Amino acid sequence: MRLADITPVILTYNEEVNIERVLMKLLWAKDVVVVDSHSTDRTREIVGEFGNARVFVHEFESHAVQWTHAITETGITTNWILVLDSDYVLSDELIEELLRIEPDDDVAGWDVTFRYVIHGRVLSRSIYPPRIVLCRRDRAHFYQDGHTQRLAVTGSVRRLQNPIYHDDRKSLAHWIAAQDRYARLERAKLRAIPRAELGIADRLRVPGIVAPVAVLFHCLFIKGLILQGFPGWYYAYQRATAEFLLSLYVMEDRLAKREHPESSGA
Repeated sequence: MRLADITPVILTYNEEVNIERVLMKLLWAKDVVVVDSHSTDRTREIVGEFGNARVFVHEFESHAVQWTHAITETGITTNWILVLDSDYVLSDELIEELLRIEPDDDVAGWDVTFRYVIHGRVLSRSIYPPRIVLCRRDRAHFYQDGHTQRLAVTGSVRRLQNPIYHDDRKSLAHWIAAQDRYARLERAKLRAIPRAELGIADRLRVPGIVAPVAVLFHCLFIKGLILQGFPGWYYAYQRATAEFLLSLYVMEDRLAKREHPESSGA
């Protein structure tokens, strides 16, 4: 595949500590589309320093709406898009791999694994799942799933062999505030979907007790992050903290139902 046939697309909001490193790995692209949600820091200024990047400002409604706007309303001319979060840093090996792939007509996209970076230290493993990042624009569809979007494609999906680095350098305070927003969105999802229709991970979240401990154990012992020093413990505690926040909201709902049982059937 020619790199000129791929348009990287990125969503941003106050990403001045991350966006330059992401864009430096996209200098090969003829056109990079950045859709910004009214950042109040230097994000748009930094993007403007890259001659191959175009920045658009669009009011944020949800991740799915924002991504749909990004790939349909920004004048992208290539059929292939590279869907990137604002803290996804491409590895050099992945860029070289993009040159070698030859998509058949039935292939709609490629997913990729991620290597988490904690304060400059690359973890050997994480619980961050593979995601579709490269896809045909006319076969892509975004939908909201809890706090984030999911990308579905019409056609088969293959796996890229080289990773993307997930390297978010925003402050811990910012991360905690974001996790609170995400937990409330995940709570709304658990409220709205019958338990029988939830995936295994979300079913574990419904009681509000098991998930945080399970995630901490999984990170430290199943994934082996206990052997990664402070970065491994930091990541494991981050993931457990996110689950603890959601569990507190779930418990709050259950306590409210016990206090006001007549409202549970309303």
